[in-house]
Amino acid sequence: MGVAAGLLLGYAADRLFGDPRRGHPVAGFGSVAAVLERRSYRDSRSAGALHTGLLVGAVVGIGGLAGRGGTLAVAAGTWTVLGGASLATTGEQMATLLAAGDPAAARAVLPTLCGRDPAGLDADGLARAALESVAENTSDAAVAPLLWGAVAGLPGLLGYRAVNTLDAMIGYRNVRYRRFGWAAARTDDVANYLPARVTGLLTVVLAPLVGGRSAAAWSAWRADAADHPSPNAGVVEAATAGALAVQLGGRTEYPHGVELRPLLGSGPPPHAADLRRAVRLSRLVQLAAVVGSAGLAVAVRQLGFGGRRR
Repeated sequence: MGVAAGLLLGYAADRLFGDPRRGHPVAGFGSVAAVLERRSYRDSRSAGALHTGLLVGAVVGIGGLAGRGGTLAVAAGTWTVLGGASLATTGEQMATLLAAGDPAAARAVLPTLCGRDPAGLDADGLARAALESVAENTSDAAVAPLLWGAVAGLPGLLGYRAVNTLDAMIGYRNVRYRRFGWAAARTDDVANYLPARVTGLLTVVLAPLVGGRSAAAWSAWRADAADHPSPNAGVVEAATAGALAVQLGGRTEYPHGVELRPLLGSGPPPHAADLRRAVRLSRLVQLAAVVGSAGLAVAVRQLGFGGRRR
């Protein structure tokens, strides 16, 4: 029961306190990764694979040692890696600013959600960017770490967050990282493959609780997800678009340039009210995910796959 209880306690801490305010371990990992990159960078896939393997392997090893602390260690690790509460709070803040007719303030907040360039976005563009980020990060920042924690305990929690952080740092298709970041990006795709689909299924099931239709969420997923350049983000964004009866995708501006994303869903562009509904849906999905993950953790260990019982 140690891992299951730790996941539930860590989730509760995330909901109550949000991200740790000082000395966040994920930020510390990012700093270490940046220092190592200055030494390990080469414009090659093999150098990137070595960089990724060393960092993720070290974090998994630390998780294995720290995991001997039992329930409290898993709880602390869960709180550290989860970002669901901060995601929902920031999404709610964006919705409030947009509803109040203050896009300038919303532009200042958007970089805390995603890497879009907010300068050229109007209110609808800001709402769409924030909603897409809430949808994708519900999987990346909440559902995925919980599932990895359920299956692999503290090493799974920390290892997943290391993979996801490296993808955010170097998993780009630009000149510098096209080769060096390849391993990080592909590892992140693999790590998120099942969690994204679990998130999509939960979105389908829970859509009626935010005024949506499960059939519409499922239909949008099936029709549009495969067109997205990401095998995982497309699933959760398309299901969310269908659940909220809005259309996502289209022209997407990043600091490195403009991408024309496929259209997901068949409704109108999202507005502040839709973003607020997306935040509610995210919170419901996160709650369902932690309950399901706690149950999965118990089942895994009863079947003998989770190591020594605590």
